[in-house]
Amino acid sequence: MLRLEKRPIPSRFWLYGTPVVAVILTMIFGGLLFALMGVNPFAVIKTIFWDPLFGEFAFYLRGQLLVKAGPLILIAIGLSLGFRAGIWNIGAEGQYIMGAIVGAAVGLAVFPTENRLIYPVMVLAGALGGWAWAMIPAILKTRFNTNEILVSLMLVYVAQTILAKASTGFLKNPEGMGFPGSRNFSSFPAAANPELIAGSGLHWGGVAAFVVAVAAWVLLSRHIIGFQIRLSGQAPRAARFAGVAPQRLVVLCMGLSGALAGLAGLFEVTGPAGQISIDFNVGYGFTAIIVAFLGRLNPLGIVLAGILMALTYVGGEMASTNLGLPSAAIQVFQGMLLFFLLALDLFTNYRLRFGLREIA
Repeated sequence: MLRLEKRPIPSRFWLYGTPVVAVILTMIFGGLLFALMGVNPFAVIKTIFWDPLFGEFAFYLRGQLLVKAGPLILIAIGLSLGFRAGIWNIGAEGQYIMGAIVGAAVGLAVFPTENRLIYPVMVLAGALGGWAWAMIPAILKTRFNTNEILVSLMLVYVAQTILAKASTGFLKNPEGMGFPGSRNFSSFPAAANPELIAGSGLHWGGVAAFVVAVAAWVLLSRHIIGFQIRLSGQAPRAARFAGVAPQRLVVLCMGLSGALAGLAGLFEVTGPAGQISIDFNVGYGFTAIIVAFLGRLNPLGIVLAGILMALTYVGGEMASTNLGLPSAAIQVFQGMLLFFLLALDLFTNYRLRFGLREIA
């Protein structure tokens, strides 16, 4: 008889080994998927995980890794704070979009003024846009006890509708000859986010991601708020006895995750994307959920997980171009990683028993 048996204490092996095993299983089953599609699985795995780091064009592609990893790390760290406290913000994609729209709108409103204060104000506006969008599910949760998962997720589709309206309406480039999309920020130096080191791919978004990672680690390990976040997630009843206010924690965690997602959107729209467009969002908000869990909700682990996930973006684009692999197959590949991660996470607190034998 096959059954699950609760462990007396969590398994340290599965706690830290789950991400590694999940990546290996993703490679194996992803390879089978690629083989069924008629593509050499070894060539695909090599293209995704090896070529961006050590291939012929590795110098350029390493810079692209920073471009892709920056927003993933920013969003994932914000989400991880809520996840640790048992607060499930699934709508970071919408907060990412709204941060980009609000921040871009502030910059475009003063075009073509040149002033060094414009970009810092845009950064604040981007964070505020994401924060405000996250406050909707936070307030509904604290006032009416609604489900933050459903509300935050549904708001993603509202944000996508606003993005389409911004691209074709109130932020549309008046000199764009009727094409949808805002002005390109590369032609507006005061509001642009260029590379800090030529050829490196590093811009202010990448710098912010690493600064936020260190700040989040300090918050969780050295500050009373970090203690309250961890305690609320691990022992909600004990947290209430310790004087933690659940409603304030919901507002704090949702607000922080929304602000960081909004920052990611602002850095992206003024940097790599260059403009507000209908297809501006590329799913960073959803992929960041995978990054958060792959990094074990630890800020420093999230940095490594963000770089790994960036590999699947950069390598996936190479596989699509060089091997004719559909982009949807890469999305399935990324989804497999989350699936195996969550499935294997079960073994942290449970073990399989079959008769008298046990699988540790």
